[in-house]
Amino acid sequence: MRSIRPSFTARRARSTRRRTSPVLAAVALVSAVALTATACESGDGGADVDAAASAAAGADDKFQLPDDIKDRLKEHGIDIDKWRDGAWKDWNKDDWLREADDFINPIIEDLWDPDRMRDAEEPEQEVDNDISGDQGVTDPTPAPVEAEAVPASYHSNAPEAGKVFFDSPEGTMVCSATVVQDPANPGKSNMVWTAGHCVHAGKSGGWYRNIAFVPSYNDSAMSSAELPNAKKEEVAPYGVWWGDWVQTSDQWIEQGGATGGDGASYDFAVLHVTPEEGAGGKSLEEMVGSALPVEFNAPAVTGIENMTATGYPAAPPYDGQTLYQCQDKPGRLSLNEADPTMYRIGCTMTGGSSGGGWVATGSDGKPALVSNTSIGPVTAGWLAGPRLGEEAKGVFDSVSEKFAGQ
Repeated sequence: MRSIRPSFTARRARSTRRRTSPVLAAVALVSAVALTATACESGDGGADVDAAASAAAGADDKFQLPDDIKDRLKEHGIDIDKWRDGAWKDWNKDDWLREADDFINPIIEDLWDPDRMRDAEEPEQEVDNDISGDQGVTDPTPAPVEAEAVPASYHSNAPEAGKVFFDSPEGTMVCSATVVQDPANPGKSNMVWTAGHCVHAGKSGGWYRNIAFVPSYNDSAMSSAELPNAKKEEVAPYGVWWGDWVQTSDQWIEQGGATGGDGASYDFAVLHVTPEEGAGGKSLEEMVGSALPVEFNAPAVTGIENMTATGYPAAPPYDGQTLYQCQDKPGRLSLNEADPTMYRIGCTMTGGSSGGGWVATGSDGKPALVSNTSIGPVTAGWLAGPRLGEEAKGVFDSVSEKFAGQ
């Protein structure tokens, strides 16, 4: 199996490994796959750091770095000027922040320009395809479902969907993500759902850097040939939104791995975001005009008629620049008897689709996010995602409560 993981900016010959995970333009399948990042030249050393991710969304003009962020940067030995000038590229294991409370993500204005976003590719990872020895309940492998291109404009057809971009030790990467509702700020959410492997390296590392979300990326579905001449407002019509806070599960931080599906049942994360530039006082939800509720008590597989997975697949035959969807009746996949059984659907999407939302009918009869792409087999054909339960609700509630009333 492969994990649909982050895609890298630097291009290189593709191996037979693939993971649907964080891919800032990358396609990673969350099912027990390892992340293989393509090394690349990262960022613009002279870009200006205008604010920390925790700057209030909606502020016009320049952000002011909050005193508490300054203190946290200092506490971790981070000089904001040096960070701006490229110190974020230092991935020394001893200095790579990994604990839940260590997340720091100062805004570097114009770092995510159209070229850098377009060039990000999917990481590749490999796992053993034989799951016959897995404990728990595993249904027969589903038949592949051909992914269908979402018609342009994406904002009209899948307004909550977008791309997460970030930097890792291996290079610039990309994943898919979804705007979700925030119960503490009804109608004004700044929350985004994605995969844990799109924000944190798991047991082998810490938080990725320069994490940003672009809703309705390439909204008009321009081709790869057209994109090099596209303006930033065409590539990112609703702006670039930086993560000012991120949380994933403790299990992903402690167990998450590039191979074998380690931590895949807990491979989810919630981003709180703020605009790189003033959004006229609007929240992300107000800017895009929509957000999905998250269902933490989704029905058992037998009670779900179908699920729809959405994402930006980047590994061949896809290029990561356009949005796709798969719809299928889910089955069950168990990688470890001690962990929750995952949902699995037939789908030909590849790496880069990692983190993309899975939507089904919620308990109120309306569409709701019930999972996200986490892993898939090296040969494609199906995807698997975690079932969202108590642990996922705890992560979600913690982020919501942190920004209640803001």
